[in-house]
Amino acid sequence: MKLVTYSKQGNEQLAFLVNDTLYDTNAADTTLPGTMNDLLQNWDKHIDAMHAANAVIKSGSTNNSGQPYKAVAILAPVTHPTSCRDGYAFRQHVAAARRNRKVDMIAEFDQYPIFYFTNHNAVQGPGPIPCMPDHFQKLDFELEAAIVICKKGRNIKAAEADQYIGGYMIMNDMSARTLQMEEMLLNLGPAKGKDFSTVIGPMLVTPDELEANKIPAKPNHTGNTYNLKMTCSVNGIQVSEGNMGDMDWTFAEIIERCAYGADILPGDVIGSGTVGTGCFLELNGTGKLNDPNYKEQWLQAGDVVAMEIDGLGTLTNTIEAEATDWSLLKMKKK
Repeated sequence: MKLVTYSKQGNEQLAFLVNDTLYDTNAADTTLPGTMNDLLQNWDKHIDAMHAANAVIKSGSTNNSGQPYKAVAILAPVTHPTSCRDGYAFRQHVAAARRNRKVDMIAEFDQYPIFYFTNHNAVQGPGPIPCMPDHFQKLDFELEAAIVICKKGRNIKAAEADQYIGGYMIMNDMSARTLQMEEMLLNLGPAKGKDFSTVIGPMLVTPDELEANKIPAKPNHTGNTYNLKMTCSVNGIQVSEGNMGDMDWTFAEIIERCAYGADILPGDVIGSGTVGTGCFLELNGTGKLNDPNYKEQWLQAGDVVAMEIDGLGTLTNTIEAEATDWSLLKMKKK
């Protein structure tokens, strides 16, 4: 299934997406939940009926005409995550970033997956991303995939962890690099460099939709992996390309670590971390390493960022400047 949350008369509405048309879940079957939150909180109760209703729509035998996908305001598929974590799964990105800083690859990357918590209240879907003046000091995108947890668990082993994944989405882990690098000098964070926007969407795609793209996990790793091309374009120019199948640590392994001695909950969103070439920080570093005269690129007000992952759709956002000159960077004590 492809599931979309959109704004309907000012309220959140969950819908099936079939052939660029949206069909409200609770109109297809009045017993089904009408919001993503309700579905995630009662996943096992409703998931079979959800698949059945989706199959009826795909068969063309529904009396519901639906409405065009492009005619409504699309929200984040999971509008109110219970938490939002971001992993560090792509070795290529980590190795390139460290090479560009002229430091050795960190051995611990290959020993265990890691993640950080970001601001789940700043999760948004397609549309404008309002940015403060300090955010424009090296404003960056990060091309990622993400999952949402669909049932509660604790101390989950990687071999069983994929059954806790409700679906997959595109994630853009926005980053204000100057704020991020300054505060992380104190060995804490990232915080203000990350907490203004994390974008997910435009849809949640259940694992059955991706079955034909499944590939083996990398040697000595456990969990589902998918051959899905990932790209990012800025103002119509492609700047990044990778593949979800390049994840070294699988989502199952990241879940295993997240759930060690802690509950994971329906509605928890977990990102993959940045794919190789998946941000300007890496691209600029590589460019300058190869050419001292390389001109850095960062996101500017008015830029349109479009991310696409095979099977997961296209996530599009426009960068907007807040009408203020307030700056944390200018408030630093001497």
